[in-house]
Amino acid sequence: MKYSKATNYALHTMVHLMLVPRGKSVGVDQLAKAQDLSSTYLSKILTKLVKAGLIESTPGVKGGYSIARRSSEISFLDVIQAIEGKTTLFSCSMEHEESKSGECLIENVMFDAEEKLRQELDQKYISDIAKQMEAARDEKNTLNHSH
Repeated sequence: MKYSKATNYALHTMVHLMLVPRGKSVGVDQLAKAQDLSSTYLSKILTKLVKAGLIESTPGVKGGYSIARRSSEISFLDVIQAIEGKTTLFSCSMEHEESKSGECLIENVMFDAEEKLRQELDQKYISDIAKQMEAARDEKNTLNHSH
């Protein structure tokens, strides 16, 4: 399966925002620099995440972006659908006469597999990844300070 680069950046941006202390916002330039992206490109991704209600934008000099709702409820699927939409990855465009219903049996297999993947991604939370990254960073800092 392949998702767009925008989805890759959106997922990484969400983890980055979850590691920011509550009540603080991060500017688009800082987020872009952290991922080595252009601010213009990242702005388009951020706009989709705002429209989906996953993050919010704070205007002004100290403005930026922050998580909009309870971070523990945001799943991978929420972020993917905010960027990619809710379309299926596989769609058959051929005419089929061999099945009684005229359905494509191959498309049915692919749709069932995608549904399982959607369910799996809906049960994986961005906050869990952020916690793992935080723990790894804390462990690294502890090791560096013990020398």
